[in-house]
Amino acid sequence: MYPYGALKPFTLRIAALSLIAVAGVSCRTAAPVTGAGGREPRPPIVQPGAPGEASRVIAATQAADLSHVQATEADVKFMQGMIGHHQQAVEMVALIPTHSTREDMRLLGHRIDLSQADEIKMMKRWLEVRGQEIPSEHAMHMHGATLMPGMLTPEEMERLAAAKGTEFDRLFLEGMMKHHGGAITMVNELFATPAAGQEVEIFSFASDVDADQRMEIDRMGAMLNAILKERQQ
Repeated sequence: MYPYGALKPFTLRIAALSLIAVAGVSCRTAAPVTGAGGREPRPPIVQPGAPGEASRVIAATQAADLSHVQATEADVKFMQGMIGHHQQAVEMVALIPTHSTREDMRLLGHRIDLSQADEIKMMKRWLEVRGQEIPSEHAMHMHGATLMPGMLTPEEMERLAAAKGTEFDRLFLEGMMKHHGGAITMVNELFATPAAGQEVEIFSFASDVDADQRMEIDRMGAMLNAILKERQQ
């Protein structure tokens, strides 16, 4: 994880499904075993597992098949839904400069704003390349729109916008932790869908979301505890 307050460049960690060749044998002191013709045997091909799952060694033929995995309907819906989900986070952090006086809140908001905005651009490009509909970032505000998991309701957003100072900080952190938890739920639902989440970019992005949101929830939880203790003093 990048240092707190630092800018995280958004990079799709292609290692997720690009099937890395593990060269750990070079670290051993024993001489490598040679195969037929005196050639060293090829290192195993390892397919990383989904979040919480172990990696596994696969054959070269399986690696070739996986390299051609295509996006599914569930993948498309995940990206479309996540655009609106990210946009609400951007709207939430936009309130920080005028509603909070804490420097750690400003740093948190700056980091979330940059990462979410960058990921929205990436998701739009992903959909465009595949000829899929790109939803409006503000589609969630439309009458009858279904909120993605963890998103704040219009009433919750109104309460957040009306709060100031420590009360705003508390509502923001509680709301953003809920929001991040919803993103993790979306990732879990994606990976639980048969054949979904296997396309290289989708797997990398969803895995990044899962890891980053969990770490940020921990950070915000610590900030919230500090604020609550300050209020009790």
